[in-house]
Amino acid sequence: MTAGNLDPVIHAPKRLMAMAVLANAEFATFQFLKEHLGLTDSDLSKQMSTLESVGYVDATKRGRGPGSTTTYTMTRQGALAYRSHRAALYAMLDDHATAATGCAG
Repeated sequence: MTAGNLDPVIHAPKRLMAMAVLANAEFATFQFLKEHLGLTDSDLSKQMSTLESVGYVDATKRGRGPGSTTTYTMTRQGALAYRSHRAALYAMLDDHATAATGCAG
């Protein structure tokens, strides 16, 4: 596998971390992602908007103002893209490990 098999939207480290969280949870709130990933409000908002714009996550907003909550869920398309991206990463790492040892797999 080559870098061409990697999803450029998911590959960005902050978005990859967000997708990893969502792949292992039914949903995650904006506040949880912000604290867990160590991002600012504006940075997380930008990253999640990018994922939402390509259909990888859905955002649900409840309330207005300071008490509002935004919850994110991974879509079926997002789950497929994430699994494919992970598989490409693992294959690339395995290929490089095999090349480094001179072994054929």
